[in-house]
Amino acid sequence: MNPATTVLRTGWTRGRIELRQSFTNGADLFSHFLWPGLMAATMFFIRDLPFGSSGLLLGMLALPSILGMNAATGMISMSQQLTADREDGTLLRAKATPHGMPAYLIGKVISVSGGLLADLVIFLVPAMLIVEGLRIGPGSWPTLAWTLALGLVATLPLGAVLGSAFTSARAQGLIQLPFLAVIGISGIFYPITALPEWLQWIAQAFPIYWMGLGMRSALLPDPAAAIEIGQSWRHLETVGVLAAWAVLGLLLAPVVLRRMARGESGSTVTARRERALQRV
Repeated sequence: MNPATTVLRTGWTRGRIELRQSFTNGADLFSHFLWPGLMAATMFFIRDLPFGSSGLLLGMLALPSILGMNAATGMISMSQQLTADREDGTLLRAKATPHGMPAYLIGKVISVSGGLLADLVIFLVPAMLIVEGLRIGPGSWPTLAWTLALGLVATLPLGAVLGSAFTSARAQGLIQLPFLAVIGISGIFYPITALPEWLQWIAQAFPIYWMGLGMRSALLPDPAAAIEIGQSWRHLETVGVLAAWAVLGLLLAPVVLRRMARGESGSTVTARRERALQRV
């Protein structure tokens, strides 16, 4: 059998198994509903708040932005899972298997992407019932699809790079605060034009803002573009920035992952387990 076919088939099987396990494990199932549930509750409390004198409601503006933010959290999920698999020896076993690392990565992309899509649906269905004024129809889905697809390609490889940089799950906490800071300035819960201009420039350097903008362009009525930077949905700029991050991640991820895999051995896994037991 062609090696590429073997890798794809193995990765697909692995991804489906991991995804199915995440919806049959109690802790994972709870996490699938916790964050979307919290975001839906947020939508309930801000659904009727006006944004200045624009005539637009804050809940309507925030809903698609939260979709984009949730899609970007796939980067954190990828990083955390890769670090955890490195710590417990899963990556070492994949390294010891023929074509194991490519199949592992394909499986991880499938499981993370599938879980992420499920989380988006869990949030979107009740949120649409809470928030009024959205433009949801046949014209919305293509923009949602390309924004989500390009956003995942832009963020998941970066998650793999971050996961390779940390040797323990505890160190993953170092990612959380910068990620939350970027969310705070990316116009997720409040339009970015309300922020100082220098913060707007910083936010536009990261994919979270552009994923939220793409989602807003799909789900909000055209007059809502008036409160965006340049009073436009800026589709070309969205594609350009997300594509640039995708290229950067796809170039860095294979190099970093190969270097990380070469450093994995039975002794390193044992040492990490002993350090974890000492902390406990």
